Amino acid sequence: MSQQDRQLQILKLFYQQQGACLSGAEISRVLGVSRTAVWKYIEQLRALGYRIEAVTARGYVLHGSPDLLLPAEIRNALEAELIGRELVYFAETDSTNDRAHALAREGAVEGTVVIADAQISGKGRLGRCWVSPPGVNLYASIILRPSIAPWQAPQLTFLSAAAVARAITEITRLRPTVKWPNDVLLSGRKVAGLLNELDAETERIRYLVLGIGVNINMTSDQFPADLRFPASSLALETGGRISRRLLACALLRQMDKLYALYLAEGFEPILQAWQDYFDLTGKQVEVSGQEGTSRGRVLGLDGEGALLLRLADASIKRVLAGDVRPLQGF
Repeated sequence: MSQQDRQLQILKLFYQQQGACLSGAEISRVLGVSRTAVWKYIEQLRALGYRIEAVTARGYVLHGSPDLLLPAEIRNALEAELIGRELVYFAETDSTNDRAHALAREGAVEGTVVIADAQISGKGRLGRCWVSPPGVNLYASIILRPSIAPWQAPQLTFLSAAAVARAITEITRLRPTVKWPNDVLLSGRKVAGLLNELDAETERIRYLVLGIGVNINMTSDQFPADLRFPASSLALETGGRISRRLLACALLRQMDKLYALYLAEGFEPILQAWQDYFDLTGKQVEVSGQEGTSRGRVLGLDGEGALLLRLADASIKRVLAGDVRPLQGF
């Protein structure tokens, strides 16, 4: 058992006590370590920001927790059937999507969630970098194994975007919008992005990784100057600090509900949930992608999630991928 595993086990014991005193002897028995080692682990937790009181002849009492995304912290507040039943945490990693791919290849169960406090090679769409400073945001990847055809995989991006939007509304009471196909915005600025990657054969998906990045407490000086589109964070939009733990739990709970709905009823209710946050229907936009740039009025989405544009010549174009930019005064 690693040092981190022992810390998480102690936290689990504290939460089971629900504020009551936890004896050092009980910690020692469960972990199979000496009382001196127990004291060392308690000091490590205090250094992380946990407020732990030592009570003479009785043990320890947990009075408060920092805003960390440790599995014990999330499990303590998470109510979900599938998503998050296994949680893997990294203080720092290259990319949660890369870690999720490795775990999926090793047979990780469906619903496994990989969370990192920081990423050194965070991944965005089209090979772009996702800036991932420590201690302020949510970087997570979810492993799914749906029995669907590979061409249906993009439907899960709409699902994760709807889950993020719902979680933001739940925690902040703000009303975000979604930008086709996979961004979540507040006041027209990007606060979350999704990256859907899969491993598949011709007719079936082996597994799918849903990468989710949410800017929660990021400050304006932490954003790079060369962003393609304006970005913000939940804290900047609300004017106050947001609990990362509560946002993470709300997101995983919404993912769990929507994924169960998807498996039971298919894509239609998921698309409707996404469209509840979509505000570009009827507006003029520019879409840039591998096929070039198109301008037109958004008619909506078809049943497979493709964007429908009415071009200047009155023809209708079906767009499967690209960056969308609203055109002001067009």
